[in-house]
Amino acid sequence: MIQQIQKEIEQVKQKLDVAIMAHSYQGHEILEVADAVGDSFQLSKQAQACGQSRILLCGVHFMAETAKLLSPEKQVYLAHPGAVCPMAEQFTPEQILAEKEKYPGCKVVAYINTTAALKAVSDVCVTSSSAEQIVRNIDAEDILFIPDCNLGSYVQSRVPEKRIHLLSGGCPVHASVEPEDLAAARVLHPGVEILVHPECRKEVTAAADFAGATSAIMAYAKQSDKDAFIIGTEISITEHLQYACPDKQFYDLSKKLICPDMKLTTLMDVLHTLRQIAGDTAQEILIPPEIQSAARHSIEEMLRLGN
Repeated sequence: MIQQIQKEIEQVKQKLDVAIMAHSYQGHEILEVADAVGDSFQLSKQAQACGQSRILLCGVHFMAETAKLLSPEKQVYLAHPGAVCPMAEQFTPEQILAEKEKYPGCKVVAYINTTAALKAVSDVCVTSSSAEQIVRNIDAEDILFIPDCNLGSYVQSRVPEKRIHLLSGGCPVHASVEPEDLAAARVLHPGVEILVHPECRKEVTAAADFAGATSAIMAYAKQSDKDAFIIGTEISITEHLQYACPDKQFYDLSKKLICPDMKLTTLMDVLHTLRQIAGDTAQEILIPPEIQSAARHSIEEMLRLGN
């Protein structure tokens, strides 16, 4: 049944000139029909570079917005319109502007996991892998880092020469992991390295053997000569690594590491959205022009400062 659905998806997407972009937290059956797989910003760049005129994003809403920002001439759709990111929508632009006034001369650095409206009031965007370099390169001593205080705290530990001001925001899934989870995992799997995402609490990140973006975690596990790892990010990554490295063992750090919004999208959602595109009833991602211009600038600054 799954293969039949995948076959129809492949046929329909080609007919409609659609490129499917799947975040790495999606299920493996969705990754198998995707034209590109990666983190949110990687997907946006892939969407920009691909030749198709339509993009179907399998992930959450801010990712589809980011793809639209980089490819305003393309039609962008989200496979499950109800899939959002709690972290991306924790603050309003008004709250950020009010907070910025507390630190004269500061620059607002926005994690890519934010809405287009928040990107529009920010000076630059960052990914979890580029945050350290961009914060180091930005022309400001004071930085308001939004919205993830855990990632911001991690960056502060790596760039102590800057003053990073934080808000009480972040990823509720990664923040659910506690130091006790690491202690229990080390007892259960003695000698096995623990790899975590910097969206985890700083106590967790400090106690892990490696901290990095999802792509960095996957690369570390694949390239290492060790044969077992404990994965401290969304549990789908454990599954993907098991497929990619069948000769190695991968264990979940915590069963709490499940993103309900990422799990909303099913293979049938992908097919249904393609059918809606064919019938001109799909909900297209649209961004007001005044927000689009300012938000795109923060992404362009990310590309400039990240080089």
